[in-house]
Amino acid sequence: MVYLCSVLVRQKSPGFRNTTTGRRAENTRSTRTVDVQEVNKITNPVATERILKKFIVLIALLALYLSNASAQVTPYGWRGPEHNGYYPDKGLQNKWGEKGPELVFETTDAGKGYSSPVIVGDRLYLTGMNEDETKEVFHCYNLKGEKQYTVVYGNPWKQSYPETRTTPAIDGDKAYVISGMGEIVCINTKDGSIVWSVDGGNKYQRKTGNWGTSECPLVYDDKVIYTPCGEQTTMVALNKNTGEEIWKTRSLNNHSGYVSPIMIEYKGKRQIVGSTATTAIGVNPDNGDIEWTFDNWGERYTGTPIRWGDIAPNSALYKDGKIFFCHGYNINGFQLQLADDLKNVTCTWRTETLDTHHGGYVLVDGKVYGSNWINGNDGNWCCIDWETGETNYEEKWTDGAGKGSIIAADGKLFIYDERRGYVGLVNATPAKFDVVSKFRIEKGSGPYWAHMSINKGILYVRHGELLAAYKL
Repeated sequence: MVYLCSVLVRQKSPGFRNTTTGRRAENTRSTRTVDVQEVNKITNPVATERILKKFIVLIALLALYLSNASAQVTPYGWRGPEHNGYYPDKGLQNKWGEKGPELVFETTDAGKGYSSPVIVGDRLYLTGMNEDETKEVFHCYNLKGEKQYTVVYGNPWKQSYPETRTTPAIDGDKAYVISGMGEIVCINTKDGSIVWSVDGGNKYQRKTGNWGTSECPLVYDDKVIYTPCGEQTTMVALNKNTGEEIWKTRSLNNHSGYVSPIMIEYKGKRQIVGSTATTAIGVNPDNGDIEWTFDNWGERYTGTPIRWGDIAPNSALYKDGKIFFCHGYNINGFQLQLADDLKNVTCTWRTETLDTHHGGYVLVDGKVYGSNWINGNDGNWCCIDWETGETNYEEKWTDGAGKGSIIAADGKLFIYDERRGYVGLVNATPAKFDVVSKFRIEKGSGPYWAHMSINKGILYVRHGELLAAYKL
């Protein structure tokens, strides 16, 4: 295509005018002696038609490439750029001082919530509760922790643990959030104005568990994903610019889990991987077809009643056609292998060691790290092999710390104890649970359930109304 364009330019550009002297200069490339056969190749109708056909094909391929390049999931959202808890930062400290890393800022005006901050450029975005805890709000801060604006966008869950859950997804100059009552909202990040709002909970007659909607939006192409479940549908895609429905899946007649869906790619095809309370699903991102389901886990697999067996709170982990899910309450974990056409899955292995409550898990150098569930207040830290599911270690975090959330960067693990607020730096080694440094978050209120995030060497930690930043 580059060669063809140069030929066409030479035919149409016999010279150029010097804007200083006004004289026309000859283009030596266009006035060179040309062989008659070469001219015939260009002017012959058959040859010209062939060239044009090739040109059209190349343009079509270019358009397809550009379309695919723009058809990406926004990297600004739940659990980092790849939505897997692993952050790309490098050159981080190998050890902290006794009081932890250097404090960059802290603020206690975030409102109660369990969501994580998202940083885009010189702005930080976070959701929380308003002062009287009757509404969910969207905050914008600068990177000094100074609030730029706050806007009310929706209603919190009315029952147990009503605090804000949704981590915003930022796409261009728009933010997308989902309230505890199932309202999907688009916010202009420049000034905090509401672009559109859809009461998805009522519109799709959502069916939830004990803790309402707890979902971070998946934003890709021109779509925003929401998982209401219930009798109408399981998952819906709304137009990210207008809020209008693009597609909705069939219903699985199940209530929702607390899983934020992810986008995966395998064999040149994309798929949304999510879950209801008891069924993992793969959904075609273009038309909403449910391409596979897997429900042989929890009670269906063990045949033994599990008190909280219909609670699915963790997003999937994905690599090279393999999908890993695990949930607490002795539901346990499993890995699935996708078929080449993405229309089916088979279970490759199961683990009873790693059944993460709701703190997520990470994949580092072929090992899965996370904490498991012993009871509501306690759990051990674990490492299992990605290929086999075999346990490398299962150990307690001593000194009063317990289970919690985990993220990773630069080959290191960063863990956040949900009981007393310890933040730990851990070597990512399968040999042992190797805590190098730790410090404690002492401000804020409520459970330490918010997942941490990292951006440009800064660790962001949230505890209720507290937001703190530390230099790594």
